[in-house]
Amino acid sequence: MSAQQRINELLAIVAQQDASDLHLVVGSYPVIRVDGRLLPLSQESILTVDDTKALSDTLLTDVQKKTLADSGSVDFSYNFENKARFRTNIYFQKGRISIAMRLIPAKIRSLEELNISDKLYDFTERTQGLVLMTGPVGHGKSTTLAALVDRVNQTRAAHILTIEDPIEYVHTHKKSIVNQREIGQDARNFAEALRAALREDVNVILVGEMRDLETIQTVMTAAETGHLIFATLHTNDAAQTVDRIVDVFPSHQQNQIRAQLANVLLGVVSQRLLPQIGGGRMPATEIMIKNHAVENLIRENKSYQIDTVIETSMQEGMISLDKALADLVVRGLVTVEDALMYAKNREYLNVLLRDAQGGTETR
Repeated sequence: MSAQQRINELLAIVAQQDASDLHLVVGSYPVIRVDGRLLPLSQESILTVDDTKALSDTLLTDVQKKTLADSGSVDFSYNFENKARFRTNIYFQKGRISIAMRLIPAKIRSLEELNISDKLYDFTERTQGLVLMTGPVGHGKSTTLAALVDRVNQTRAAHILTIEDPIEYVHTHKKSIVNQREIGQDARNFAEALRAALREDVNVILVGEMRDLETIQTVMTAAETGHLIFATLHTNDAAQTVDRIVDVFPSHQQNQIRAQLANVLLGVVSQRLLPQIGGGRMPATEIMIKNHAVENLIRENKSYQIDTVIETSMQEGMISLDKALADLVVRGLVTVEDALMYAKNREYLNVLLRDAQGGTETR
């Protein structure tokens, strides 16, 4: 079997098993991730050094091979027989090649289909400001953002620009026109692509990741100057997100940045994907929507009090992560054990569950 045939066979298994990821590592069976859990494909042969090298050569262009040789890793998207796309990272470990591929569904699902509050659609109706999607790697941030961008695309005549590394979901023109730029192919880095966007008559910008000070600074400027920005950060909640942005800047600029962030921030959404009872995965989503209380806390360097505002502002559409987790348990969608694994405050989650279940001890 050729390397091309083998990779096609493995990617077909990923699709058939409804897996999210494929890992190809020397000395191991190919491994897929299903509902968050790793499963070895023991019916396949154990991968050798020559196997992963041949498979990587099949996936990579000559330019990407040079990037891998020069930097030790390369990111790109791979189109599988025009049926599915995979966000792919090939990297060296112990001098050997390993491959990680994540399936990107062809269909962009709505928030309703994703079991996420349609309150998030309110953000798409704004003409300027900053919406941040946060949470660990692999917990559906890109999928939720794709749903929000698609909502704009369906409902507004706007110019949408996505800046990604690599491009994940492919958007088609609907009411809006959509341009998608891939780092490495269409632009050198996020900061340069963002600066260019300010001259491209753009209304809505999706930034795949805010990685450095220059990118964050340009995002803030764009949000101030009449653009609606959706972006991601690898933080755990709203308070930590505010602190992370401010802490990136030199200390003498931080008061100014707090004021700027208080002005432009529209909300922070933090997401976790949990194994669903019966199969699949279910999102638990914390939603912070900026109101006057949140704005003042950001300005006054009291981000540690944002959690309290979220807890007391459910009527405005806000919800804490622990409350979202408790709701999933009460609805019989996830187990108590899995909810506790992702809780910010396990004791508080237990209190919520006891209250919901009439005082019965949960754990």
